[in-house]
Amino acid sequence: MTVIDSTGDPTSDTTGAASQKKLRAVVGSQISRDEEIFGAAFDRKVVRRFMGFVRPYRRALAFAILAVLTFTASQLAIPLVVRRVIDDAVLIGNGGEGLLTLTLIVFGAVIVINYAANWLQDWLVGWTGERVIFDLRRAMFSHMQRIAMSFMDRTEVGRMMSRLQSDVNSLQEFLDNSITAIGDIVLLLGIVVIMLVLDFYLGLLTLSIVPTLFFVRLVWLPRARRAFRRARETNSTLNGALAEGIRAVRTVQAMRREDVNARLFNIKAQDNLRAHLRAAKFAQTMVPIVDSLTGVALAIVIVLGGTFVLDGDLDIGVIVAFVFYVQRFFDPIRSLTMQYSVMQRAMVSGQRIFEVLDVPLAITDKPDAAHPAEIEGGVEFRNVTFGYESNRPVLHDINFKIAPGETVALVGPTGSGKTSITALLHRFYEIWEGSILIDGRDVRDYSKASLSRHVSMVLQDPFLFTGTIYENIRFNNETATREDIINAAEVVGAHDFIMKLPDGYETMLVEMGRNLSLGQRQLLSFARALAVNAKILILDEATASVDSYTERKIQIALKRLLEGRTGIVIAHRLATIRGANRIIVLQDGRIVETGPHKELIESHGLYARLHAYNYASFDDATADIDSD
Repeated sequence: MTVIDSTGDPTSDTTGAASQKKLRAVVGSQISRDEEIFGAAFDRKVVRRFMGFVRPYRRALAFAILAVLTFTASQLAIPLVVRRVIDDAVLIGNGGEGLLTLTLIVFGAVIVINYAANWLQDWLVGWTGERVIFDLRRAMFSHMQRIAMSFMDRTEVGRMMSRLQSDVNSLQEFLDNSITAIGDIVLLLGIVVIMLVLDFYLGLLTLSIVPTLFFVRLVWLPRARRAFRRARETNSTLNGALAEGIRAVRTVQAMRREDVNARLFNIKAQDNLRAHLRAAKFAQTMVPIVDSLTGVALAIVIVLGGTFVLDGDLDIGVIVAFVFYVQRFFDPIRSLTMQYSVMQRAMVSGQRIFEVLDVPLAITDKPDAAHPAEIEGGVEFRNVTFGYESNRPVLHDINFKIAPGETVALVGPTGSGKTSITALLHRFYEIWEGSILIDGRDVRDYSKASLSRHVSMVLQDPFLFTGTIYENIRFNNETATREDIINAAEVVGAHDFIMKLPDGYETMLVEMGRNLSLGQRQLLSFARALAVNAKILILDEATASVDSYTERKIQIALKRLLEGRTGIVIAHRLATIRGANRIIVLQDGRIVETGPHKELIESHGLYARLHAYNYASFDDATADIDSD
């Protein structure tokens, strides 16, 4: 999130060390807020939850584990075969050529098995990992489409993207490394057993360095865990700032805040860099320690084992096998050490992912929810009280009725609760008290799909999806035919400009339809609302951001769109308000006036004052539109 100094003055961000310290404190609060939403504790249940997604592919995973164990067995067998080759070489002079040839054949077979098992393991693990992550990412996206708006209101897009992308990838990396870790553990235990069997005393001396390694890891683990978690948290914060910076680039350039925002982003980036450098330090600390202990173990084998060979107490082949096993003994330890950082990141990432999946769907259908094919469109708010935060209501005891086919305008100062009323009718949020009725039935008794079909919204900044114009108009009604789509576009006046485009209805729109003008995007949103043929139409500042010429075209489209429909209109433009059957005036979340335009003007109340301040300049335009 872009950080702004409390003074509101961009220049105050450059006042030196005190300002930098203040900004870092704000950045720290961003992370704390993220943790308040998602939590940070190390959750050991993550693996069990993750295994729920792995379970459908357990057969492929079982074959992968079998391949890993086969590969590990071949790794354990190679030093024993080498030992036999060396010991049998002495027999060549005594007629042992046949035995040596047989040993070499066995050695070749072990190498082939080693390669085949390794290839099969990698392929199966990769295939399973991709499938599991596909299922997990799909489950996350599907859940986020249904999460209550109250949760999305307090969650940054960049943080959610971090969970959907990098956190999910961390779990895939964890799955891959978990299979490898099984082989590493088996290899470690196998080497210990074989060394003790080959020569118990030499094996015991070689393994005497292991307690040192365990002590080092005991000191290292808690510090590494904190470092890895911190790196993940700062990733989320940085992604949030990056996403907001990309969305706000036009505003940033208009306000000439490029340098200031770059410095603010740099603070987050530096915090992320420090966290990752610290995590990398802990990830790499164990590698040189393990390498040093490997050298000590090799010295024990060569010095003491060599002495045993010279004394005739040990075969030379056993010493060679010990050298191989000592080198291989620390390989899985080194691998497990490096994999720990991967696993730790996965634990943190898994917790964050599953906490998103565990966010309840605050608004769910009742078991007997109604799915009416048609509605008349009557709306009633009965003693409705609502707020976005506990103990801070934004609507107080709201009461009004709208008859089917009637158009009502909601008017009031910013923050008076107009948009909240429309959001509640669509049941984006649950009310605290009272009830909202459609055709005399509480909206909580309708299915959400039914509300979506019968209540359509057109917003101030229409959102168009990447795809063709045809697909965007048809977005909320997949049963609509091409004739239905063209008819909807003709009714709202969008057909002419669509046909002037190079590919007509097949013209591809970029993200949010930015290759069209705002007025054209708004006309397409009207066509989309008409294509779904909803009986209740909500218009939230649908003409607030367009020029007078475009507004005139949109007002004509609105007049056609509202025919035979119940309309709830939020507007500051007189043309839209005056066309309403009734006007409801809100202030501080309460209804203070209601009535037609002329009556409210004559009452000299809040509406008359708002009209005098904001609307009078649009009288001439209104007359033109009414004549159409």
